[in-house]
Amino acid sequence: MKIVVIIVTHNSQAVLGRCIAALEQQTVPPDAIALVDSGSEDTSYLQPYRSRANFTVSLQENIGFSRANNLGWQAVRQEAEAVLFLNPDAFPARNSLELACAFLVENQNVGGIGGRLLGFDSDNGQPTGLLDSTGVFRTWYGRWHDRDQGQIDNSQHSAREDVPAICGAFLVCRNKTLKQTALSAGAVFDPAFFLYKEDIELCLRLRKKSWQIVYLPEILVHHCRGWQSDRKAMPARLRVIAARNEVLLYRRHPSPYILWALLKYAAVRWLRV
Repeated sequence: MKIVVIIVTHNSQAVLGRCIAALEQQTVPPDAIALVDSGSEDTSYLQPYRSRANFTVSLQENIGFSRANNLGWQAVRQEAEAVLFLNPDAFPARNSLELACAFLVENQNVGGIGGRLLGFDSDNGQPTGLLDSTGVFRTWYGRWHDRDQGQIDNSQHSAREDVPAICGAFLVCRNKTLKQTALSAGAVFDPAFFLYKEDIELCLRLRKKSWQIVYLPEILVHHCRGWQSDRKAMPARLRVIAARNEVLLYRRHPSPYILWALLKYAAVRWLRV
């Protein structure tokens, strides 16, 4: 199975090298890697990849995560059977692509795969011992969240399972499902989502077309996640974007949960909670 990787960068010079090294050490290496930069202040760290085989590099203004991923997909979609959307601060274990491809070949009803995301401290260059995500779920009142985020890894949720959504830091999709569910010829992610919740929206679209979304705990991926679990460390502007996108998510996929999303947006936007 031909698998391609799309990585969107934004001032990612501190982590991209480790990410690319993890891809180069895969037991089943990717057939192509598309790097799309969305407004890095200094893009010189991307220059070495321009001359490397099977790499494409696209430099853009700060167009947002969704639009940048769409550009990457447009560059590689014709040659792919599977597509890995990968954050530059995510480092897959050596057999991650092999496991994902084998599972897709054996399970033709599966449209998307995620792995067991483990916390990683980029400053110290070592794992945190905490979980980052074992799938994305919705609470009873409507909040979407990464299950087990910030919890000590005690091997909880160590069985394969269908899940509502997968964290976009490591999301493998069957390419024909992306073509089937694309909003337009070149848009697999909704460009209205500048940042945050775009992965959930895509997964909901896939599920509406009867494709399964599966969490595979044997796929291990270390993920830095910037501000980690400390909400106070997340800039206010980004909190507003995240809250706005939760409202947008429920407009795209109508649900009574939009009432909670509107209350959250109001609290974040005007009360600065």
